[in-house]
Amino acid sequence: MPLALESKAALLQRALGSAGISLIYQDPRLSVVYADNLPAHFQSVPIPGGTDVDLFGATHGRNLEKMKQQVFETGKPATTEVEISVEGEMRTYELKIERIGNDQAAGILSVISEVTEARHREKVLKSLLRELSHRSKNLLAIIQGIATQTARNTISLDSFLVKFRGRLQSLSNSQDLITDSSWRGAFLFELVEKQFAPYWPETAGQLPISGINVHLTPNAAVHVGLALHELIVNSASYGAIAGNRPAVSVSCHEVTSPGRKAIEISWAETLCDPTEVHEFSENSFGKTVLERVVPSSVNGKAELTLVPGQIEYHLIIPDAEFEILRRPPRQAAMR
Repeated sequence: MPLALESKAALLQRALGSAGISLIYQDPRLSVVYADNLPAHFQSVPIPGGTDVDLFGATHGRNLEKMKQQVFETGKPATTEVEISVEGEMRTYELKIERIGNDQAAGILSVISEVTEARHREKVLKSLLRELSHRSKNLLAIIQGIATQTARNTISLDSFLVKFRGRLQSLSNSQDLITDSSWRGAFLFELVEKQFAPYWPETAGQLPISGINVHLTPNAAVHVGLALHELIVNSASYGAIAGNRPAVSVSCHEVTSPGRKAIEISWAETLCDPTEVHEFSENSFGKTVLERVVPSSVNGKAELTLVPGQIEYHLIIPDAEFEILRRPPRQAAMR
């Protein structure tokens, strides 16, 4: 059975309401003749008889009147957006404007839809893309530095490839944690466990990680990961881990660094044989990373102590590079 005209109009009105679309029809003098499905904050405008200034305020209203007059004279449709404050919150509306009719009795139809959320998502996406671009450039700079310094301190291609791949894997492991947190950073305990995982012997038992499980910024997570990698690889090559009975511990505690809060991440390693060698010669890349690159990158301080039978490393990181979880200190273990 054919629908009555009134029923069709009701269905059309319901469709407009569901889609969040508003209609405004204006005469050649741009006085509102008809409007439908206007948002609540527009409904105080007199209809018929209201104007764009009544609807959108003086500034937006006058600009819209000029645009609509041009559409009326040329017959060419136009699209624009306006932002207005609604109960203290900025809302964005898109207007698609076209002339209806071809004579002096023609009018202007404006199809209005709210695009506030869509524009917010676009801004967030652009911000994320800028952040991604920035971080990608930083990572490429770090990789370039790793490649250059590794090449300077190796005497064969095979040796270079082994060390370079290991350092890239360390960077990748840290980056996985950062990405999983939507670029907010990484928890220290997870970072330590991730860096130890490829090297810790299954028969060695638990890996003690004690103190405060701070949440590091992305920058701090990447560089702390690099420092841990250098210490772990040295231990796995020459030190305690290589002896299969590793006496290694990592801890984190609050300290005060010239007037501001900070944390100190400490590495303590007891060697099985005090005469064992290590990779931290005066000009080695590992020593440079631990004593210069990492502390400089986090605006902190570091101290590497090499004594017979013991390797210690202390890294102080200021509070701009971490967040302390207000929980009792705990001890984590990786099996």
